[in-house]
Amino acid sequence: MTIVKQLMVFTDGGARGNPGPAAIAFVIQSETGQNVVARSRYIGLSTNNQAEYKALLAGLEAAAEREAAKVICHLDSELVAKQLSGEYRVKDKTLRLLWQKVQELAKKFGEVRFVHVPRSHGVIQEVDRLVNLTLDAKDSS
Repeated sequence: MTIVKQLMVFTDGGARGNPGPAAIAFVIQSETGQNVVARSRYIGLSTNNQAEYKALLAGLEAAAEREAAKVICHLDSELVAKQLSGEYRVKDKTLRLLWQKVQELAKKFGEVRFVHVPRSHGVIQEVDRLVNLTLDAKDSS
């Protein structure tokens, strides 16, 4: 597999209820903004924050499969972005375990950055749409 210099990972997770039925989604783009992969899946009962972390983990795993040297993660969850950048402490035990998994996975890359972006960001809106489509499909099954 060819080593990719940089990937941009856009993630979102959502739960209908908190906790409630939840789904995650991510879009990975190349340095030039081309979509490399987009995925979503139902994850069962979860809180919104847990879903945000699980979406990020799925996106990072997919970036690791592509052997990216640098990954810039775009999250609409200010809490998760600031916990990962060290600005906020992680007090919740379940989130702490997910935070630790992200830290371990981040070691696979030369550089990882976590950036908070507004929900109005175009790619974040697409990822949010994938989350909702996944939840709608689960609701109708």
